[in-house]
Amino acid sequence: MPRARPVTLLDVARAAGVSRTTASAALGGSGRLSEETRAHVAAVAARLGYRANPVARHLRRGRIGAIGLHLPSHATGLAYYMEFAFGVVERAQREGLSVTLLAPKATAPAQVDGFVVVDPLRGDPLVGALLGSGLPVVSGEQVAPGEPAPAAVVQADHERGLRALLDHLAARGARRPALLAPDERSAWALALRSAYDAWCHERCVPPRVRDVPFSATADEVRAVSAELLGARGGAAGSPDLPDAIVCAPDGSALGAIAAAADAGLTVGDDLLVAACVDSAAMALAGPPVTALDLRPREFGARCATSLLAILAGERPAAATLRQPVDLVVRASTGTR
Repeated sequence: MPRARPVTLLDVARAAGVSRTTASAALGGSGRLSEETRAHVAAVAARLGYRANPVARHLRRGRIGAIGLHLPSHATGLAYYMEFAFGVVERAQREGLSVTLLAPKATAPAQVDGFVVVDPLRGDPLVGALLGSGLPVVSGEQVAPGEPAPAAVVQADHERGLRALLDHLAARGARRPALLAPDERSAWALALRSAYDAWCHERCVPPRVRDVPFSATADEVRAVSAELLGARGGAAGSPDLPDAIVCAPDGSALGAIAAAADAGLTVGDDLLVAACVDSAAMALAGPPVTALDLRPREFGARCATSLLAILAGERPAAATLRQPVDLVVRASTGTR
């Protein structure tokens, strides 16, 4: 049996009693048409089972119908960036756009309409190439000083989130919180260190910061935490040792929990442990870890939405949007 011919825009126009141009404007949300006309054409299209061709629509608008996505080179395997990417893809697909994931050492591809980058690192040559490509770029977090300005920035409120976390630890009795954070090549790491230093200064608390890689493993954090907890001869409860450890890298708080067990400390009682990035691993840890929920899928979708708005001419250049951060309290800080 021959396959039924797909319903075309011309079929919709004829059935609705309007021109093809009017049908296109009504279904595409353009033109000066009455709401009654738009509703009538939409109803006819739905009755006939018409499905718009996204490729043809983008060609009519002079676009390619794809956006590029650049993740940091260390993103492989980190749950946060996978969730962010899903958010970008889901939002783009709702508009009929495809998403091209850029290889870390790639040059900027020509066959896209714009780019989304997330956590741009200082010194990343591809970020500079994208910002200088002439195509709109939306950045999830601020780009490094000296780089060309992106068309828009969506920035998570890390300072407020970390302050809320530190205040929570203080309310639980912590007086000597330590921070394990990456270097300052990213706006995220810089924001965490700045907020932590300011919080400690306001309370006359000596800062205890240790450098760890951006994608630190649990074993790497375990070693740093062991040194903090007195592996060089200190005693548990000593005023020189931290009574709380805040781990910045995704998933790394598991290392601090392991170090506490090695030192004979009970997490949630002798030592409080918290994370700057929430994930399923934090919720399922033993004990479950208090963490900051950065809403990565929503974050990615907001970046994609901002880029789509810019492509449609609906958002002014250099706009900055704030992405909220939520504190999720769990047992790793909850027993005091």
